[in-house]
Amino acid sequence: MTVTGSQPYVLRNDVDGIAFLTLNRGQQYNPLSLHMMQSLNEKVVEVSLDKAIKVVVIKGDGKGFCAGHDLKEMNVHREQIWLTSLFNECNLLMKNMMDSPKPFIAQVHGIATAAGCQLVSVCDLAIASDNTRFALPGVNIGLFCSTPAVAVSRNISRKHAMEMLLTGNMINAATALSWGLVNAVVPEEDLSQSILDLANTIKAKSAQVVALGKKTFYQQINADLPSAYGLAADAMVCNMFLDDNREGIDAFLNKRDPLWKS
Repeated sequence: MTVTGSQPYVLRNDVDGIAFLTLNRGQQYNPLSLHMMQSLNEKVVEVSLDKAIKVVVIKGDGKGFCAGHDLKEMNVHREQIWLTSLFNECNLLMKNMMDSPKPFIAQVHGIATAAGCQLVSVCDLAIASDNTRFALPGVNIGLFCSTPAVAVSRNISRKHAMEMLLTGNMINAATALSWGLVNAVVPEEDLSQSILDLANTIKAKSAQVVALGKKTFYQQINADLPSAYGLAADAMVCNMFLDDNREGIDAFLNKRDPLWKS
């Protein structure tokens, strides 16, 4: 989506099976305005249906990844219908990313706050530069970060999530790593290469196997234990009948590299 006379809200650049989606409002720290989320949602759906894409990277232009919702926009639109549509769009975006068969990696730098921290959390993987700061600061301005808490609290412990929510304090990249919010922290000059290395590692796997695995992971993670094992067992059975499973096992037994069909 592009507003007439302006730059696109989200840029897409495909490189060898990896789709890079860049939030393109860097001068404002890439706020998740309604148009920004609609544009990102469109791109998420596009890449999810694109068979040529194996991995998706979400990054931000400018000095920071994402500062969360656009507070100026929200302050202007204090109508219940509009605000409900805003948060419904946000919920749909996060759900579409989780439901996508493609793995999503967050390339995080500068800041990731409020809904920006939520965006990091909903990605399957995340790598941050060592100068990145994270926060759920809504309590500081009288707007508790309830929707960001949904994704963040599923990444880190309850006590750490409540600490972020109740204090609104920034945490540094090292703390985010120790709490499980990101997978790795690297020097800023190494961030792009680290993301590319991770994406290429995942890209080399079978897309159909990764898609089934991702779907099953999110189905079972919040289920009770018997249900989780049932879901996982059913998925393992389905996995055995995939073409790429036959190829993978045959390649392993014959000590050769697999030739995936997907």
